[in-house]
This record gives sequence, structure tokens and C-alpha cells, in this order.
Amino acid sequence: MSSLSLKVRQMRLRYIICIAALALSMDSVAQIGEHRNDFAIGVNAGYTMSNIGFTPKVTQTNLGGMTGGVSFRYVCEKYFSTVCSIYGEVNYTQMGWKERILDANDQPVVNAVTGLPEQYSRTLNYIQVPIFAHLAWGRERKGVQFFFQAGPQFGYLIGESTKTNFALSDMNLDDRSNKVYAQDTMPVENKFDYGIAVGMGLEVSINRVGHFLLEGRYYYGLGNIYGDSKRDFFSKSNNNSIVVKLSYLFDLTRTKNK
Repeated sequence: MSSLSLKVRQMRLRYIICIAALALSMDSVAQIGEHRNDFAIGVNAGYTMSNIGFTPKVTQTNLGGMTGGVSFRYVCEKYFSTVCSIYGEVNYTQMGWKERILDANDQPVVNAVTGLPEQYSRTLNYIQVPIFAHLAWGRERKGVQFFFQAGPQFGYLIGESTKTNFALSDMNLDDRSNKVYAQDTMPVENKFDYGIAVGMGLEVSINRVGHFLLEGRYYYGLGNIYGDSKRDFFSKSNNNSIVVKLSYLFDLTRTKNK
């Protein structure tokens, strides 16, 4: 065999090896970002624990309420082991605050007229729209995933109600350790609410049945329910809430598996 033919064969072998290596690298790159086209809708329901971040401070405990609505999710890509999607909801949600009316010894303040410990709470009813970047790790079709999601949330106040066991004109201000009470008679000024929400939880997927999501979520409002100018009483009055909810999604479109 001539040296020329040997060199030609060596060049061909190197060429084949280069082509094979290039093909393998392209296949690995393609596998980094696997396309998805999954769209699901469903419902959600849960329990909220909320308060208002007042400045000046108002002594509070969390107010319990309900939340529920419709859910949407579009899965667009699987990047390495991370399933990436956009998740949104349209919910009716109860938020607000419940005051802890205490004296200097941390004992309940008794109303002079009713003879009962004074109680006050305000429920704010919102239509809320959170929009999340949703990241999940685990089994997509059948099994369990852990997920984390975060994004903006928008809300609009559709109503409010007050619950108290004393007449506001008869409140016992002498014994209160916290004498900030302007909020008790002030209706909400800013109906539009916005902020940031983050959540995490577990998703159980059952093939041909759907997806069940159990989540814990925290919302921090960036807007104020009252005016915050120098002439206003409160410089800050933002919504805060912790939500525990269960959601059910069923697929409308789903990427075909290989």
C-alpha cells in the first residue's frame, strides 16, 4: 500500500470521526433545550392569612380568608432537568387585617359599654391575577415534581366589610397600648393593588387524569391601600399574605413523547 493511499485513508477516518463528533455535539445541544407545547387549565382553592403593613404600626394578627379561581399553565421547554412554564390565575381572594387590641400588660382591652374584649377586623375582597415563571424538577407525565414559581401579582378591590363588637364612637382609647385607630374608619383609597408573589410546592401528575398541585405562597404588596403622601396619616399600608392552596389542571394540548 502506497504512502499516498495510506494518508488518504487516514484523512477519511479523521473526517468521519469529526463528522460523528459534530453530530453527537449537535444532538447533545438539542437535548439541552427540549421543546414543549403543553397547555393546561383548571381550578384552584385555598386559605389565606393576611395583614397590612401599617406605618405608624397597628398591632395585628393574621386575618383568615378564602381564595379560589381558575388556573392556566403553558409548558414551553425542558432545559436540562428543569421544566419551564408560564403559570397564571384569576382568583377571588379575601385579604385584610385583624387588630390585637391590648393594654400595656398585653391583656385584651374591655369595652366600657359592652363589657367585652374589643375586636376589630376588616376584610378586603379582591380579584387577583398572578403571573408566574414556573420551574419544576421531577417527572412530567406520571409521578411527582417539586416546583418553584415567582412573578408579579395584580389585584383590584371589589368590596370591603368590617366586623367589630363595639361602636367605634365608644372605643376604649384610655387603656389601649397602641392608640393608632384612624384605619378603623377609613375606607380603602387605592383599589388597584400590585406586588410580588413567590411560591413552592409539589405536583402529582396522573396520566390521562391531570395534575394536582399543593403550594405554599407568599405575597408582598408594593402598593398601599391608603394615600402615602406627607399630608396622609399612613406612610405605608401594603398588603401581605400567606396562601396555602390546592390546584387541579388538565391538559388541553400535550407534546407527543418520542
